[in-house]
Amino acid sequence: MAETKGRGGVPRRMLFERDEELLLFDSMLDDLCGRAGEGSAPNGGLLAIAGSAGLGKTTLVAEVRRKAAARGCTLLAARGSEQEEGVAFHVVRQLVQPVLAATSEEEHRKILGSWYDIVAPAVGLVAGKSGVAPDPQGVRDGLDWLVTRFAVQYAPVVLVVDDAHWADEETLAWLTSFALRAADLPLLIVVAYRPEELPRHAAEFRRLATRHGSRPLDLSPFTPAAVSDLVRDVLGEGGDELFARECWALTAGNPYEAVELVARIRDRGIKPQYANATELRELASAVRGNGLIERLERLGPSAFRLTWAVAVLGTDARREMAAGVAGLGVEEMADAVGKLRDARILAEQSDDHPDRLDFFHPLVGTAVYRAIPSAMRVAMHGQAAFAVSEAGLGATSAARHILEMHPENDRWAVRQLRAAARDYLRAGAPDAARRCLARALREPPALEERAEVLFELGCSALLNEPATTVNHLKAALEEPELAPELREAVTYRLAQALAHTDRMGEAAAIVGAEAKNSGSARTRLRMQAESFQWNAFRADEEDSPARSRSLARLAEHITGRGKAERYILGLRAWDAMVRGEPAETALRYAEEALEGGLSWTDDNWGFEVPVLVALTFMYCDQPGRADELFTQGIADCERKGWRGAHLSFGLTLLGYIKFHRGRLSEAEDLVHSGLRIADRVGHQVPAQRFALGILIEILLARGRVQDAQELSDAYNYGQVVPNAVVYPDSETVYSELLIARGLRTDAEARLRAVGRRLAARHAQPDVVPVAPAPGPDDRPHRSRRGRRHRAGGRRDRPPLRHPGCGRPRPARGGQGDLRRRQPGPDVRGGPAARKVSGRLRAGPGTDRPRRDAQPRRAAAGRGRPAHARPGERRPVRGRRPGRPGP
Repeated sequence: MAETKGRGGVPRRMLFERDEELLLFDSMLDDLCGRAGEGSAPNGGLLAIAGSAGLGKTTLVAEVRRKAAARGCTLLAARGSEQEEGVAFHVVRQLVQPVLAATSEEEHRKILGSWYDIVAPAVGLVAGKSGVAPDPQGVRDGLDWLVTRFAVQYAPVVLVVDDAHWADEETLAWLTSFALRAADLPLLIVVAYRPEELPRHAAEFRRLATRHGSRPLDLSPFTPAAVSDLVRDVLGEGGDELFARECWALTAGNPYEAVELVARIRDRGIKPQYANATELRELASAVRGNGLIERLERLGPSAFRLTWAVAVLGTDARREMAAGVAGLGVEEMADAVGKLRDARILAEQSDDHPDRLDFFHPLVGTAVYRAIPSAMRVAMHGQAAFAVSEAGLGATSAARHILEMHPENDRWAVRQLRAAARDYLRAGAPDAARRCLARALREPPALEERAEVLFELGCSALLNEPATTVNHLKAALEEPELAPELREAVTYRLAQALAHTDRMGEAAAIVGAEAKNSGSARTRLRMQAESFQWNAFRADEEDSPARSRSLARLAEHITGRGKAERYILGLRAWDAMVRGEPAETALRYAEEALEGGLSWTDDNWGFEVPVLVALTFMYCDQPGRADELFTQGIADCERKGWRGAHLSFGLTLLGYIKFHRGRLSEAEDLVHSGLRIADRVGHQVPAQRFALGILIEILLARGRVQDAQELSDAYNYGQVVPNAVVYPDSETVYSELLIARGLRTDAEARLRAVGRRLAARHAQPDVVPVAPAPGPDDRPHRSRRGRRHRAGGRRDRPPLRHPGCGRPRPARGGQGDLRRRQPGPDVRGGPAARKVSGRLRAGPGTDRPRRDAQPRRAAAGRGRPAHARPGERRPVRGRRPGRPGP
């Protein structure tokens, strides 16, 4: 069947042999809009159309859009562009900007709500001056919310992305994750792409249709019969089959080439008779490649230059801008546009974008761009960069062209690239920012700017390439033109990057050296705080007691309450708890640290110390306070769009607190959420290790040993000892899993090593306890004694534990009792290993707790032993209150 006619009666688009595809779309459209007379609810879905270049994807997508509009659907449409593939969220903006353009900024804020500062930069709105730099996952979550709102508010909605193989990486990442939700919304997503041209980062997108329970529609070339129908439809019924067969053979049934060949035959006035078949080969060669370029040259130099300008500008090719880049006057421009549209090089004027110039088919644009001589192409990108900048299209539009230029020591180019990088970071696109800054470094920047560019480049790569960040920041520190404030910032980021790559010792050394060498008292204090922090996280720290003594002296003598002082007080609180000092000491320092607030989302300080302070409250028998701090920290992360490692830690550790309070089902849900986010961040990252250890403990506490083992196997948990301290200790948790499986000999060997390691750090682990008994939703049979305890309102008593060893130790009378360590063989190693191994070697009688079993002292950080009277406080260890640890 033929569609509408173009200029001079020539067919603009042809649809043949696509009946099955259209029937499938009609069926999905019925599901989306609700089947007439059946009263069915709208049901969305995904339609993926795959095919090589020229097989008719764009024509089919145009028909899809026409049918959707005829059914009253709201259309969100976009097309990937070969030239804009590196422009972050380019396709997303095409999808949502037409809807947002009809409303004011006040309406934008109303539509986006709390997501405004997070999502607005990604969709091209003015996002105020908050300076928020969300992580990529936060932006994807915000886009999910925005498009979901569109789908509900403007239902039914059809979202179409043509040439998705050229979509930017950020859009593909979002679309891949969001598309799975379409079935639950009044939203039909249609994507068309060339499978052989999908980029490497689109592996998940390639499997999208399969994950959605379907498969892509693989388009096939025309059969000889379809080409014969095309010839008769365009050239009349007088054509013979041999002529049509020759047209099919010359084009291999490629729909685009077949339509263009028949159009050229019509233009030449060639009779569709086999006797004229010898003329077809020349016409067929003019449809593609060099033949297309030769046809362009025959249209004259003005038209030829205009096609170059349109190819370079891409979707920014407005008439006036294209004329400027091509160097054409008004009359020359009008004449060239007319010729190119008559020749089906440029598309007809679009109702949606009347001022924009587009190629008739993406294949034409690709051929033209690749035919531009390299030197001329670079020069035209330079002209385009100035043109889009002067037109006010923003630094990211200019940066796209500068990335295609040769380095020329141009200060203007460096400024544009740095501005574009800042815009990309605010939009949650650090990879795009990194590309701009890497190019700025090659320009190169002025000597006084070089350290700043290296610093910005290092920060942009921190999330995804921390090892690369280390190299850039080390180079920044070696720059001669380095202001003191910048040196402090570089040192902090370098230590953070080293810590993220499991190089805690180097992180501590770099800030320790800066603390000694800095001439600023404020910087020295901050670097001391950083040194204490990273050493506290080192699993191989050589002299932990010396660090604790230094930290205690410093905390005792500081008088100010600036941010550095409060971080030191927070570290002192944690250290006091870990080393078994009185709970009152740890809590006093923790409360002092919180005076003035400790933000989880301070870019310049990190969130580690605020988290440690909150955990100090949990271990000191104030889980409600810890719960409050974690809930507040999680809310801060969500407001700022930090949906990566920070949020994973927050959810995981909040689940840990719920676990300590005996709320096992709620704890499991929270930690599962934290683990899912950690999995997206990366493999073997600290957030993942924390979540795995805590989740295994919860599963064991609920009696689900097999589930815990499967989780351990899936992540190879417990087989690699990290260089950073992880709570709970991964080897200890894995040993608990071995005990639950009855592998006590293996567990004993591991725990001996754990004891030696923890004793070397002078930590104060206590006995490894029995897991909390399952709550009402966790076990089918409950003892009378357990029912009496729950009736007494003690279900939520927080079980005690030490962060370095084992599962929580429940308070007596709560959800479980301590097992008294029975006499056993001598075990060499630290106190934790000796006590746990004693448990392992004890007789069968120790498998059931005695009613009179009592702990000798509370766990480290516990403010009151289980047998203490309400209101009574005792030191965690046998020290005088306020006395620092060794």
